[in-house]
Amino acid sequence: MKPRFRQLEAFHAIMVSGTVTGAAEKLGISQPGISNLLSQLEASSEIKLFERHNGRLIPTPEADILFQEVDTLMRGLERTSQTLMDLQSNRLGQLQVASQHSLSFGFMPRLISRFATDRPDVTVSFQAQYSGKIQEWVAAGLFEIGVCEAPLYHDNLNAELFQFETFLALHKAHPLAEYTVLTPEMLRGVPFVVMSPQHPTQRRLRQAFDDAGVPINARVHSHLFKNLLSFVKQGMGVALVDCFVSDYDDETDVVLRRFDPKVPMEMAVVTSKSRQMSRVGHDFMDLLLAALHLKANNPLNRA
Repeated sequence: MKPRFRQLEAFHAIMVSGTVTGAAEKLGISQPGISNLLSQLEASSEIKLFERHNGRLIPTPEADILFQEVDTLMRGLERTSQTLMDLQSNRLGQLQVASQHSLSFGFMPRLISRFATDRPDVTVSFQAQYSGKIQEWVAAGLFEIGVCEAPLYHDNLNAELFQFETFLALHKAHPLAEYTVLTPEMLRGVPFVVMSPQHPTQRRLRQAFDDAGVPINARVHSHLFKNLLSFVKQGMGVALVDCFVSDYDDETDVVLRRFDPKVPMEMAVVTSKSRQMSRVGHDFMDLLLAALHLKANNPLNRA
């Protein structure tokens, strides 16, 4: 079967908005129209994409897999539309950057703003996403520059590698906040807010505790460093976070302390081997690499 574009567009809108109502508003068509397009897609593909429960649509595992492909397609079309708009309005360049979430709240917006100040004819396309997806987007040519966590999963990428120190975030009232360096032995029994077990920093943190013969008390699991920091603010525990939290968070209730042994976070700035970079991209790359080198050498200084 060959799905119609409108069916895939309706499916994508439902997945993004979470409801038929939201999808209808996004696409500017009626709710029955959205439901009809979804029914056509399920019937023609013979794949059940949603479970209906109390008026809600619950995506099936097959829907999640399909969404990854359709999302890449839709973003590619968005990029094409933006390029046509730039050509029509005689704009001279576009900065296309994607970064992992922790850089997207402070570091990257500030850097992009600095870059764009004396470039009024440059438009910006910026997206925060998980590292694997960033690499996929850059390899596919949807974004020109990506900043992501290592390792790399695509051969068609040039990479500039960096290593950043991570820190323990504690509520300022925590008894251990008086120390400048903390060890697994000092953290015995202390509740932790941790990343998923698959995250490299989480694996290294657990290894540090295992090597010290100290069990780690993982109380809360989450998926973004910013989420971890929010739980720390609420007194739910301490957390190992990257050094970029100081670029977006001025919260005085949280202090950062060094952890011994050090747990590094490895990152990469990636570009496509098969796509020539624009002049705008080259100029921004110079600024980005300089800022990241400075951050690596002075991790707690705001970029």
